[in-house]
Amino acid sequence: MKAKNRDQSLSDSRELDGSYDQLTDSVEDDFELSTVCHRPESMDKLEEQTKFTKKELQVLYRGFKNECPCGVVNEENFKTIYSQFFPQGDSSMYAHFLFEAFDTNKNGSVSFEDFVFGLSIILRGTINDRLNWAFNLYDLNKDGCITKEEMFDIMKSIYDMMGKYTYPTMQDDIPREHVESFFQKMDRNKDGVVTIEEFIESCKKDENIMQSMQLFDNVI
Repeated sequence: MKAKNRDQSLSDSRELDGSYDQLTDSVEDDFELSTVCHRPESMDKLEEQTKFTKKELQVLYRGFKNECPCGVVNEENFKTIYSQFFPQGDSSMYAHFLFEAFDTNKNGSVSFEDFVFGLSIILRGTINDRLNWAFNLYDLNKDGCITKEEMFDIMKSIYDMMGKYTYPTMQDDIPREHVESFFQKMDRNKDGVVTIEEFIESCKKDENIMQSMQLFDNVI
């Protein structure tokens, strides 16, 4: 039974990254079993559960396995990987918030499934799917509404990530000003918090937000 599960795991992994070579089969079997601690679900299941094609999933899996050979990534490694894209700033806090959003099981790690489920929503989801995902990112304590402090924490982390050497130079009070501006638009009943309904309604009426979401349509 164990041998059957072992063979199936290796088969699923090779199906995902498209790399099967009979000549190196036995060597790769031992290497993979010693280094990979989590194997993703089968290709068919992931194709059904996401909006990615088989080929796209293979490309994503190769990249994920290259950065995370053991099959999962913890928060510290996630921050390290993310920092490579923003060397001019400090991306650690934004990466923390992003990791929390991807770690849907709240077990302190992000698997390939977690990664592609989130990415599928961000890149291929409906407008409502994407806005719900964004709301969840901003709702730091997951109580169903966004406070000014939560939005400020996210905004500040974004400015920290972009760095202080942007042009024109951003002033320290810019994040707070943006939060106040957003709340004026979104907090319809002026109760000091933004609900999911207020968030989605306001975003849909904002042309800049809608245009920015459309930029992701053909990323992969």
